[in-house]
Amino acid sequence: LQHSNYISFCRICVITLAEAHPLLQSGKTIKSINYQISANCSRLQNKVSGKSKRGAQFLTELAPLCRISSSDGEEYTIYSCIRGRLIEVNENILSNPTLLQEKPSTEGYIAVVLPKFEESKSITQGLLTQKEYEEVLLKRLNSS
Repeated sequence: LQHSNYISFCRICVITLAEAHPLLQSGKTIKSINYQISANCSRLQNKVSGKSKRGAQFLTELAPLCRISSSDGEEYTIYSCIRGRLIEVNENILSNPTLLQEKPSTEGYIAVVLPKFEESKSITQGLLTQKEYEEVLLKRLNSS
């Protein structure tokens, strides 16, 4: 999700689970969420300060944000999908993982990423609209 940030005249991106994500399908229960990406990297250690967001971890499109385990033994790695600085992770989902399923687009968000101002327009152009996303989902359903 992308949101205009009127204060700094740039866009912030809120990383959430897509409506079609397997974790949002019926019957799935989230067992755990882990922001520990590797032995030396935890997204929980991201400490951001000041107007220029000093200390924020830099993410590439393929940077893992967290790993989510479901009660059926499946593990899902959630990726940033955009280049930018990690502004915050949602620690509330650690103690209340059902927020991911019950309110994925609001209180159940995963992280907030701030793309570089120069790149924010090209990032936006590469995103699907809600209608385009629904068409992709419909094609997937029809092909299976």
